[in-house]
Amino acid sequence: MHPPALEVFAVIYVLAALLPPIGLLLNGQPFSAIFNLVLIVFCAIFGLFFHVLLLVPSAHAVIAVHMKREDRRHREMVEAIRRHGPPPGYRVP
Repeated sequence: MHPPALEVFAVIYVLAALLPPIGLLLNGQPFSAIFNLVLIVFCAIFGLFFHVLLLVPSAHAVIAVHMKREDRRHREMVEAIRRHGPPPGYRVP
């Protein structure tokens, strides 16, 4: 049995929040993962004084994963419309 799709998507978000570079690499974003490592070093240094900076790398990873997944879903929808035509009842203004 396969787990529901929602649980599979939730795992990548949890991984992105807890281990940001690993989550980005597994999502297919190597340049974002490298940037995130640099961000972690910067935020670890300045996070000693400004504690909210410690959340920035995780927020970057979660937002980047979400944007990449939305982009993939959008491309799949566009490709399906190109292949099969618009849905029934769709009117062009």
